[in-house]
Amino acid sequence: MPAKAKRPCRSPGCRHTTTERHGYCEGHAHLATGWTQRRRGQSGRGGRPWRRIRDRILQRDRYLCQPCKRQGRITPATEVDHIVNREAGGTDADTNLEAICSACHKAKTARESQSGRG
Repeated sequence: MPAKAKRPCRSPGCRHTTTERHGYCEGHAHLATGWTQRRRGQSGRGGRPWRRIRDRILQRDRYLCQPCKRQGRITPATEVDHIVNREAGGTDADTNLEAICSACHKAKTARESQSGRG
């Protein structure tokens, strides 16, 4: 079996190469711990259970963006969003989820990000 091709280290400005799956050289391997944990699905999202919830919420909301609908616009929903963030104590309960379009989701995420910094 041929050896893996070396890739540049993911750390900005690093000139070393690696064959590690996480993409960091030996000197920057400590930066990979969070990345590998997120990739394994330990954040609690992704995978089949979340896809099933997502599909159920999209069907319930008839594939329409709920924030747009409240403003009198009809926009197709492509995502499912937590009304109250999980970081703020929200859950994955159906009552805390709504269908949302990409534009509304991006704007809501930006607002929440700004309020978290303040």
